[in-house]
Amino acid sequence: MLPRFSGRAFLAPMAGVSDPALRLQCRRMGAALVVTEFTSIHSIVAKQEQLAGAGRTIREFLEYSDEERPLSVQLFGSDLEALAKAARIVEPYFDIIDYNMGCPAPHITSQMAGGALLQEADLTRQIFQTLTGAAGGRTPVTLKVRAGVTESDRFLFLEVARIAEDEGVEMITLHPRTVSQGYSGRADWDMIKMLKERSDVPVVGNGDVATPEDAKAMIDQTGCDYVMVGRGAMGNPFLFEQINDYLDTGSYSAYTLEDRLDAFFEYLRIAAKYRIRFANIKGQAMRFTKGLRNGAVMRSRITHSEGIDQLADVMSDGIRAACAAG
Repeated sequence: MLPRFSGRAFLAPMAGVSDPALRLQCRRMGAALVVTEFTSIHSIVAKQEQLAGAGRTIREFLEYSDEERPLSVQLFGSDLEALAKAARIVEPYFDIIDYNMGCPAPHITSQMAGGALLQEADLTRQIFQTLTGAAGGRTPVTLKVRAGVTESDRFLFLEVARIAEDEGVEMITLHPRTVSQGYSGRADWDMIKMLKERSDVPVVGNGDVATPEDAKAMIDQTGCDYVMVGRGAMGNPFLFEQINDYLDTGSYSAYTLEDRLDAFFEYLRIAAKYRIRFANIKGQAMRFTKGLRNGAVMRSRITHSEGIDQLADVMSDGIRAACAAG
């Protein structure tokens, strides 16, 4: 059974972005569910063997805080034996196991994973059977899926969703772009509405939600149960609180440049507790500069920064300069 969610806005899994520090920050700001970066089932199995030999657990590989709960782990990969092993490894630690059938990246689709699976109905059924069997009814299994592979088969998600429901998947997130689209063009929210009208499980809409108004419009237009925010939350953890307030009251608070600086330093404080690569932390810093008047200069300085202290100085100086310029 799915956990009870405190709101209707979820943080999407994003490779190199939804690290444990950002997830916790967004959870504190009102995200009702956060999801790990998608993780290879083969990596989980190999790492578990290594850690178990030293008396340690997979939690050292898939880092998280219990404060993030409810917390979902997203898996990718289609080898059924490895999938069963990986699901059994992560099941005791997470509240939801999510399966990725949406990633459009060629290095993922070439492995018969992510969006490539949309054209493989028989294998898809076996994947869901394997996941729900390994979870044993203890941990709900959910699905994140794209519409189709190309424009000509953009309604593949309907068959995949039907199979998923038949095999016990308890919630489906649809990003209504095709694999070949990547992130170009507009997400077709009519597809989310179509899925909601045909589904007996909760439906999560994903794609082009960057403001509280977008979130409400998606819910109103599609009838979806929840919205999942990806790129809109990059450098903007405030968005979840704003969405929650807007859905409840029709209004929300604005945040200042000083607030953005404070939020970045909160991110740094949390990140210090985890093994997050400095390159990824610099990437997060760049996202916090989005829309700033001197953002290009700041991003250049961020690129050349060589440590946390130097990065912190760049961010502090840059945002304060932006504040002074009005």
